[in-house]
Order: sequence, then C-alpha cells, then structure tokens
Amino acid sequence: MSEVAEKQAEPGTAVPARRRRFFMDTRPLRHRPYRRLWTSTIVTALGSQLTAVAVPKQIYDMTGSSVWVGIASISGLAPLIVFALWGGAIADTVDRRRMLLFTNSGIALLCVVFWLQAALDVNSIPLLLVLVAVQQALFGMNMPARTASVARLVPAAELPAAGALNSTVMQGGQIAGPMLAGALIPLLGLPLLYLFDAIALCAALYAVWRLPSLPPLSGVARRAGLADILDGFRYLATHRLLMVSMAADVIAMVFGMPRALFPQLADTAFPGVNENFALGMLYAAIPIGALLGGLLSGTFSHIRRHGLMLVIAVCAWGAAIAGFGMSSSLWLAVVFLGVAGVADMVSMVFRGAILQAAATDEMRGRMQGVHTVVVAGGPRLADLLHGVAVPVAGASAAVAGGGVLVIVAMTVLALAVPAFLRYRGPAR
Repeated sequence: MSEVAEKQAEPGTAVPARRRRFFMDTRPLRHRPYRRLWTSTIVTALGSQLTAVAVPKQIYDMTGSSVWVGIASISGLAPLIVFALWGGAIADTVDRRRMLLFTNSGIALLCVVFWLQAALDVNSIPLLLVLVAVQQALFGMNMPARTASVARLVPAAELPAAGALNSTVMQGGQIAGPMLAGALIPLLGLPLLYLFDAIALCAALYAVWRLPSLPPLSGVARRAGLADILDGFRYLATHRLLMVSMAADVIAMVFGMPRALFPQLADTAFPGVNENFALGMLYAAIPIGALLGGLLSGTFSHIRRHGLMLVIAVCAWGAAIAGFGMSSSLWLAVVFLGVAGVADMVSMVFRGAILQAAATDEMRGRMQGVHTVVVAGGPRLADLLHGVAVPVAGASAAVAGGGVLVIVAMTVLALAVPAFLRYRGPAR
C-alpha cells in the first residue's frame, strides 16, 4: 500500500468482490484521504462546467460571433501548455497538498472576478480573454498535482479503479453541468453561474485542506525551474512505456476526435432530423458512453494486462469512430459514438494507471503535466486536421478515414514496441 493509504484504509467500505467484477470498483474509497480528494472532484467537475458554458455564452451574446468564441478557446491553450509543464515540475518539488490549496484558491477567486464583470455588465472581450488565459494557467498547474497525488493515497493495485472513479465523475459533470447551466440561465441569469462555480470550489477547498501533507518523498522541498522541466522530458524519452501510453492518446484524439465536424454532420448527414436536436445528441453521446463505461468499470479495471487493454481500447475507439462516420441514421451514429465513449473510458483508466505506476513519485508530477498537455492539445489538433480534410474528402469520409487511421497507427505502434503489449500492472 501507499504510505497514506496504509495508515487510513477503512475496512468494510468496499464493494464485495462479486459485484466488483461487473459494477464500478469502489475499493479506493476505503481510504479516507483519497475519498476526500475524490469528493472534491465531484464538486469541481459540476461547477467547472457551469463556467465552461457561461464563458462562450457570454462572449456570443456580446459579439454575435462564433469566431470570438473560438478565439477565446484558443487564448487559453498556450497558458495551459506552459503552466501544465511548469506545474508538473512544481508538483514534484513541493507539498502537493499546498499546491492544490493555492491553485484551487486562485481558480475560486478568478470565478468571483468572472461573476463581477458579468454582473456589472463590463462587456469587455479583452478582459474575458485575459481571464480565460489565467484560468487555464491555474488549471494547468492544478491538474498535475491532483492526479500525481492519487498514487500516494491508494495502493498501486487499485490505481485502475481510482482512475475509473475519477473519470466517471468528470464525465458525469460534463453531462449534468451543461444541463444544469441551461436550466439556470433563464431562471437566475448567466452571472450567477460563475458565482456557483466559486462556491463549489470553496467546498472543494475544504476537502483538500483535510488531506494529509504530500511533500516530496525525499523530504526536501525546493523551487522548480527549467532544468526540472527538461529533466522530465529526458525521463520520458528514456521510458518507452510512458512514451507509448501518451502516443496512444495522441493517435486516438488527433486522428479520431471528430467534434469539429458535429455541426456540419448534424446539418447534412441525417435528412429529416432537426439540426439542433441532432447536434445535441452528437455532443452528448461520447460523454454518456464514457459515463456508462465508468459505472461498469468492474468488468475491466481489475485486469493486469494494462498495455494490451490500452491498445484494444484505442483500436475500439477507432472502429467506433469509423462506424459513426459511415452512419446515415442519427440513432446508429449515436450508438457508435456511445461505444466510442466506453472505449475512451477504458483507455483513460489504463493510460492513467500506467502513468501512475510506471513513473517514480519524483517524476510523477512532470509526467502528469505532459499528459495534461497531450489531453488538451490532441482534440484541438484534431479540430484543425478534420477541418482541413473536409474540403478534400467530405465530412463523413474524413471521420471514417480518421477512425481507420487510428486502428492502423495504433497497431503499428504496438507491434513496434512489443514490450508494451506484455506490460502488466501491479498485482493485488
């Protein structure tokens, strides 16, 4: 067991083994510190989606232009990349609990500023772009510390189950958050969405405050610099297992994430179906599939062949996306996207477990920082790639072809590194 998990495990709170084989494995919740971190994730997953809806809605209301909405999204990418890498290095050199308190406090204060500018009708696009950039910088620093802390709070054998628990609540937030935002805006107005997010973050802060101290295992805290970031890249370059796990996500997202084409497909691919209804179904299908995969994660989270499972999951994602691209029926398209969501959940669970178990604690924050950049940057590159492919091949062919490319590229990568296929996670 990890040092904290061993001290604070609570017997009698786990799901019986028979149920774990099918339903979500909740063994990590036996450990009080992890349970507190997970509870804070539930609150922030829902609250953050309120802000995620409020920002583009406010910008569109001010400008009437989707271009400005896109600019706002891109404005946060560079700060996210820079501060995720730096934040990963910091997370390896300081107490991760203190880092989580600092970044969560910063995001909560920023939400208050979002609320004030909306409530006072400041109507400043430059101010909103700056706030988005700062928000993404703080998020980039928060995520490496949060994810790198998990391996200190649960035993190594329970990392896949912990990953499934984390991913499930995040996916649940992506579904419930926008629905709640849509219901609250007509009733209470857009500005209060920001305030509710700030309140949720304050609740999460209390949970983080009650975590145990998580200093470097060396016992020496120090200031992180550029050399630490470069050391992380050198470490990654010499560990093929970690390289392949991140490359798998790049392959799946860059070639196989077709979200940029959802509006066009909703308009043209399903004759006789209301465009807005089709668009909503397309956007909801992957998160719903991922949520279902999380709820049934007991069927796979106990498997030790982590490398093989990741390869299978990425290829299943590619096959489902190819099927979606060839679908002329909306409901068949939704089913394929739902299957893709399940495959994405399986991929997230085993990719996360590999990153947590294969990296040493002194490098875990930096690896999670790189992983944050990969997760954030891959879909944005996919938006560009699919947009360029449409004039050449058409929307449906671009999506289906991307799915096939995922299968081919992942198969080639797996065959090139057979040790990855043989990799097993820690025994129970």
